[in-house]
Amino acid sequence: MTITNPPGDETITRTVAVARARSRRRRFRPRRAILGTAGIVILLLIWQIAAMTGIVDPRFLPPPTEVIPRLFEIFGVAEFWVAVWDTIVSWGLGLLIALVLGCTLGIIIGLSPFLRRATNSTIEFLRPVPSVALIPLATLLFGARIESALLLIVYAAFWQILIQVLYGVADVDKIAMSTGRSYGFSSWQRVRDIVFPTTLPYLMTGVRLAAAVALILAVTAQLIIGTPGLGLEIALAQNAGLYSTMYALILATGLLGVLINFGARGVERLLLSWHQSVREDVA
Repeated sequence: MTITNPPGDETITRTVAVARARSRRRRFRPRRAILGTAGIVILLLIWQIAAMTGIVDPRFLPPPTEVIPRLFEIFGVAEFWVAVWDTIVSWGLGLLIALVLGCTLGIIIGLSPFLRRATNSTIEFLRPVPSVALIPLATLLFGARIESALLLIVYAAFWQILIQVLYGVADVDKIAMSTGRSYGFSSWQRVRDIVFPTTLPYLMTGVRLAAAVALILAVTAQLIIGTPGLGLEIALAQNAGLYSTMYALILATGLLGVLINFGARGVERLLLSWHQSVREDVA
């Protein structure tokens, strides 16, 4: 006896296949890639012309024809990768601490109307304080150690995550929460099955923003305080008058930021493949 699929199943299978094919085609957008590449090329041309025509002093702003080859040279230097690793460690630890604190406190405060009212003025007062204003405090407490960088990174990234989590918790459907209570869900089950799925898109937005801010503060701490990393190497190159090396390190820092941004977006798409915002972005 031969078993055949019902006509409806064939239609569904064909529809799913077509949708997947369209999704794959849409993910690659040549126009966006061309425009992005054109923007970089135009910037390099302006930089080259400015240095060659004397609009800027080429001694202090070497043209990209000198900086880019130097960038490839330092890729082969072991000390460069040690500095990259130190920067990634500071960035990663600070972002992880901020993520745990921001997510935990955001859910606790967001679920309690009393805590939300009690902490609102404090949050609005502390959030606008620039992290760089804490550099004297960090230097006095920890000196030129990684803890100084972590203090700045955590402070800056924490607010990005906390505010987004608070928004996410506020967006939780009250009817869904009431339904969970009526079904006997414990507080942990309501957080896990109702609050967290609603908050996750907001949380990922906060993490993506915090990842960029954390890198900025990591490099800033290394530049000003002198903690190990790319920022310290940039400062040393500047003090030694090695300006081609300095700008090459700056470009390397920018490339690291691009990789972090791509990584954060990739994780966001992976975790939120079910969410409307990601489906629209892919489409």
